[in-house]
Amino acid sequence: MKNLIIVESPAKAKTISNFLGKNYKVVASKGHIRDLPKSSFGITIEEDGTFVPKYSIPRESITTVKELKKLADEAEVIYIATDEDREGEAIGYHIAMAIKKDPETLPRIVFHEITKTAINHALETPRNINMDAVNAQQARRLLDRIVGYKLSPLLASKIQKGLSAGRVQSSTLKIVVDREREIKAFKPEEYWSIDGIFEKDIDASIYEFNGLKIDKLTIKNEKMAMEILQSATGENFVVESLEKKERVSKTPPPFMTSTLQQSASTQLGFSPKKTMMIAQKLYEGVKSHQGNMGIITYMRTDSLNLAKEAVTNAREYIEANFGKDYLPPKAKSYVSSSKGAQEAHEAIRPTMVDFSPLVAKDYLSADELKLYRLIYNRFLASQMTDAKLESQTLLFKGERSTFKASGRKLLFDGFYLVTGYNEKDKLLPELKKGQPVHLDDIKPEQHFTEPPPRYNEASLIKKLESLGIGRPSTYAPTITILEMRKYIEIDKKRIHPTEIAFTVTEMLEEHFSEIVDSAFTSNMESELDEIDGGSVDWQKVLADFYDPFMKKITDGKKNIKSKKMAEPTGEMCPKCGSELLHRKGRYGEFIACSNFPKCKYTTNLEGKASPEPEKTDIACDKCGALMVIKDSRRGKFLACSAYPKCKNAKPLVPPKELDIPCPLCGSKLLEKEGKRGKFFGCADYPKCRFITNGEPQKEKCPECGGMVVHKVLKAGEFYECVTKGCKYKEPVPADKLKNPHE
Repeated sequence: MKNLIIVESPAKAKTISNFLGKNYKVVASKGHIRDLPKSSFGITIEEDGTFVPKYSIPRESITTVKELKKLADEAEVIYIATDEDREGEAIGYHIAMAIKKDPETLPRIVFHEITKTAINHALETPRNINMDAVNAQQARRLLDRIVGYKLSPLLASKIQKGLSAGRVQSSTLKIVVDREREIKAFKPEEYWSIDGIFEKDIDASIYEFNGLKIDKLTIKNEKMAMEILQSATGENFVVESLEKKERVSKTPPPFMTSTLQQSASTQLGFSPKKTMMIAQKLYEGVKSHQGNMGIITYMRTDSLNLAKEAVTNAREYIEANFGKDYLPPKAKSYVSSSKGAQEAHEAIRPTMVDFSPLVAKDYLSADELKLYRLIYNRFLASQMTDAKLESQTLLFKGERSTFKASGRKLLFDGFYLVTGYNEKDKLLPELKKGQPVHLDDIKPEQHFTEPPPRYNEASLIKKLESLGIGRPSTYAPTITILEMRKYIEIDKKRIHPTEIAFTVTEMLEEHFSEIVDSAFTSNMESELDEIDGGSVDWQKVLADFYDPFMKKITDGKKNIKSKKMAEPTGEMCPKCGSELLHRKGRYGEFIACSNFPKCKYTTNLEGKASPEPEKTDIACDKCGALMVIKDSRRGKFLACSAYPKCKNAKPLVPPKELDIPCPLCGSKLLEKEGKRGKFFGCADYPKCRFITNGEPQKEKCPECGGMVVHKVLKAGEFYECVTKGCKYKEPVPADKLKNPHE
């Protein structure tokens, strides 16, 4: 019989099969094939305090396990080839147990990339399953089960049915809730800026007044602003100094999981979940110029290490394609600042440096290419020379006021040649010290400080990483779980906690502070790392957590007061006779019928019924019933009166028509408003599905004659062609910027 290699995913199995001869059969376990049962606690605590997990094989995996066992019994050698992280180690252990083999005797092979060279090398250097890593993963799984299985029912009984809690989930939710509290408690402060224009159109800002340096909040009111304005208007200014400094812009490190998710979010608009799904495909195998293979290394990593061979290949490619000026004398290396980083792993990089994005565009889908280009360019940039810039500072001094003008110049693009450099040079004129200059114009402007922004998915992941909460494999799933459980809503890419999130967080803060404490959660991750390193016993970690936690659960059942979101009022609904409930919602407290959604009767706490939707004479174009006007967070809209049988809804104000034709079909384009903000789409939808979040321009693309759109991104504002394959893109001129102060 052939040698058997067991991996997790069918796609991975298919890719590896392409590299091996007839002596190997590669099969997939299709993920986890043993886990704690869904219907019971699944953990037995022995008399000596030992925690014994009661694993079972899920119904959907029974057929797979039977097939694996049959193949394993016939195989000469069985290789466990699951992913190289702790979860992969644990999956390998469970596969061995499910097929009735000793986990510690089966050869275990690991690889950072799915290429022929990497697979052959792994087969030549097998090891045993790392039981310390398995136990670390088991400890994580049991801790999460203890918290979820014991705390969730308490929340459900005290607040609302269907609630859940989790070790990482709850501490992440507190971070989101705390930010919302900051925003609600924020009190804006007034401040003023004063900008002047000196001869030759030099923009400058107030820098000193009466010897006092001016920072952002120094000018606190209009009176002080007017004093500076009146003084500066009558002053004579001379050039006090022109200073030029050369500074270096360091090359960025290659990606690890968290930074890839953050960059894909800000630059590509991908959610972390979408990023990881695409990265999984690129890792497991796609079509390439050398056949089906993995084109990036393992995508769940917190390491910045790079294989020597990969670095050598990158340096050779850089010298051959960009020249010696772009190649540093020595190869660059990076160390992760992430807590508990697994430095034995590798950063995320392309597996073949000759598979450039230019080559890859003929093999990858649009989204796959976008993410691959991001990874590829970041890897190359990490091994290139630093960029060099010149910063310029010009001071204009008067009798009482000093103004400061700043300029910049790119001296050498270095790694920007690959990643792109979007800022234009802003050069200051060559003026001599002591030279008189005239203040042509001066403008004071009132501002108010703004509250901290709500987290988006990228910034929340960055926060979790900085606090040491979770690991690369948990960032995206944690956010997904919070959204699925209705603890958060993501609106226009910003994370908003729901009303129930505050209630749950408040209860946990009061009675289970360690569950929502980021330091406690981070320390627990460190203990799991120590289990993995073999220095701490996993049973002790479980016991140290379990006993005090269960005492709090027992006390909580007796002493925690109910905070239910829906309490009976003892009164009956005047419409249907069902019981009325006192409910808490996003917009406050109210009375509602318990027979919802069949009965939609609601009143405020004073007993005033909610206003009925405003009727219209507009017929629903789906069922013929009359439309009514309803209200939502984004304003009023038209909805069918036959809801919920008919769920047709329309904007109250028709979308604005543009006098620019659709580039695909020639129909009119409409300006619309969606969950993620303003966008533009074809009026002939769904026949034509053209859509763009950039504002269409009347001017045609100078390269292909297609449509150009004005895009506003975090990296800047650009004109970009929408025609597939056209690479026209250029910065928007300063006089046409939508956000000129950003």
